[in-house]
Amino acid sequence: MYKENVIEFTDNNTREVNELIHQKIQFWYEHVLFSGLWWVNLAFAILPWLLWLGFRKKESTNRLLFSGQFVIIVSLVLDLTGDQLGLWYYRFNVIPVFPTYVPWDLTLMPVTIMCFLQVKPDYNPYIKAVLFALVSSYLGEPFFQWMGIYVLTHWKFFYSVPIQFAIYLMAHYMARGNRYSPLGS
Repeated sequence: MYKENVIEFTDNNTREVNELIHQKIQFWYEHVLFSGLWWVNLAFAILPWLLWLGFRKKESTNRLLFSGQFVIIVSLVLDLTGDQLGLWYYRFNVIPVFPTYVPWDLTLMPVTIMCFLQVKPDYNPYIKAVLFALVSSYLGEPFFQWMGIYVLTHWKFFYSVPIQFAIYLMAHYMARGNRYSPLGS
């Protein structure tokens, strides 16, 4: 049986976290919802998917979505981990109970990678991975920091480069399976 102090600590900690989440939701409702940045973030969450729907090669939809789903899962897990470890945090969330930046994890990362996979599919994947890693780490992240959405506490942009590189390469190799029709440009 667990010691009583462990149970008491866990219960108190859960109550405190729930109270902070309630305060965050109330603040979001009063100050963030329908603000200019909220609308911009909503556009970042929806518009890239709409553009991708028109841009994608329809025969490659399943392979691209398979890779995109992988990117979403990895991005969410890493983003949650970084947030919970206090490496960074986000302001102006589209949805207040998600500590991650929904437009980045659910849209911008996967859609960008799916577009990279589709354009020049026979081009060297390592070069494309380097390009994706540099653009997302040195343009994407600073852009969201400049907007006041992304706050680095114990993280540097260059830490993201090898992670973004690996995510792109894994998505590339997942899209290359023999069970799909060939990618086309």
